[in-house]
Amino acid sequence: MQAQFVQASIIATNNDAVSTAGDVMPLKTKRWNDAPEPDDGFRLLICRYRPRGVKKEDETWDAWRSALAPSRALHADFYGKNGPPITWEAYRARYLQEMQGEEQRKLIEEAADLVAEGKAITLLCSSACVDATHCHRTLLRELIEEAVARRGASF
Repeated sequence: MQAQFVQASIIATNNDAVSTAGDVMPLKTKRWNDAPEPDDGFRLLICRYRPRGVKKEDETWDAWRSALAPSRALHADFYGKNGPPITWEAYRARYLQEMQGEEQRKLIEEAADLVAEGKAITLLCSSACVDATHCHRTLLRELIEEAVARRGASF
């Protein structure tokens, strides 16, 4: 079940990639260029575009899932590339709708499975996104938390 989201080899061979420590917050959000911390667990990049100029050996994430990022059109609309920028409320509604796709729902459920098992995940977004309250990483965190709650698990 974890094959697409977390390659089994990461869990089996890298104990630092998925943490199961008792007092670790299982689901965090950061920017991809924030320094990794021991309690980050599995660091998942959720940007539409891979950060430019970052060599493979300098990546600060364990996996990249662009399907969990806003679409190119939504990203452009939010940043005003097609006219006046849309509001946060409009962005939020559209992003949540985009996350109803089959691939997105599957990835959200896989993340929720890991969190429900007590494994730590850190959702990573753009280095330019300094306001986590107006970023898709916070919306995605809420979706994953809701999926965990449906399982009856708690944080």
